[in-house]
Amino acid sequence: MRMNLKHGFWVLAVAVGIGTSGGSVQAGAAPLFQDHGQDHAQDQQDYSKNKTYQQGVREGKADHAHNRDHSKKRHFKKDEDQKAYEAGYQKGHGN
Repeated sequence: MRMNLKHGFWVLAVAVGIGTSGGSVQAGAAPLFQDHGQDHAQDQQDYSKNKTYQQGVREGKADHAHNRDHSKKRHFKKDEDQKAYEAGYQKGHGN
């Protein structure tokens, strides 16, 4: 009987330890998800005065009017220009 009691005590101690550490892992992970939302908001830039954005809007509207889906695949050297064009295209196409 004494052996079963020791075994039960260790099982209980391990279970409490796992439960406690699992709770702290969740608490530590929660701010990471909140930061992700803020990063996403920073990605939404105002490209309205950008030439490549305006080009994307024009081509998106034209493709929408002619029922085409991204007929011209533009590639720009700068990553920022590519992002601006794609944002404009999506806005112009109505997505």
